[in-house]
Amino acid sequence: MSGKPPFVLVHGGRHGGWAWRRVTPYLRQAGHDVHTPTLTGLGERAHLLSPAIGLDTHIADLVGVFDYEDLEDAVLVAHSYGGAVVCGAMEQLADRVRSLVLVDAHMPKSGQSVLDLVGPERAAAMRQRVKEHGDGWFVPVSDASWWGLTDPDDIAWVNTKITPQPAKTYEDAVPSTERARASSYTFIECSRSRLPAEELAWQRARCENSPTLRHRVVEGSHDVMVDSPEALAKLLLEAQDPPAAG
Repeated sequence: MSGKPPFVLVHGGRHGGWAWRRVTPYLRQAGHDVHTPTLTGLGERAHLLSPAIGLDTHIADLVGVFDYEDLEDAVLVAHSYGGAVVCGAMEQLADRVRSLVLVDAHMPKSGQSVLDLVGPERAAAMRQRVKEHGDGWFVPVSDASWWGLTDPDDIAWVNTKITPQPAKTYEDAVPSTERARASSYTFIECSRSRLPAEELAWQRARCENSPTLRHRVVEGSHDVMVDSPEALAKLLLEAQDPPAAG
């Protein structure tokens, strides 16, 4: 559009591209092209929901966006579960990514799944919900207040959009995340984060001890793109230049 880097915003679990609706106007007003893909089986693609959908499906979704939109020099942003998707896709996309941004997002090691990261208690609770309320293969929706939203209108809106997600996507290990972990990136922590305390502590320490990593905190829920979109957009615009270039 204007020679400025495009943004690719990857949503979290049981969400869809719709989740970024309040953020994208700020990025576009600043002159950026913005892509908000919805991963297979979620959001407006919920009609494709299937037990066969795994993390590899979602990684392929993201790689396909880069290929078919001819994206280069992109700012790649992940939220929550989307961190596993982005870190896996970086094995193929790193040379086409200008800046990596994690918004309260998971960053698994090679061979880890999302359920490995959330800890045994949360993993067991999710598996139980899948067994009791997800026909044994999908994660049912949660009330939007689980993500820390407090405004009744925000909660009501998000509750009309969230959809179940195949449990396989949370169980599958990422084959490799070496290129993502070797990249410079910005970690944006939500003040009402839903990430495990151990993962937050690791990210804070890693960023503090590295000149190529940036740590920011934004006031808002884990679904910060819903309740604090302008504040998040400002941090995303700052992050278009990777820390090493600052």
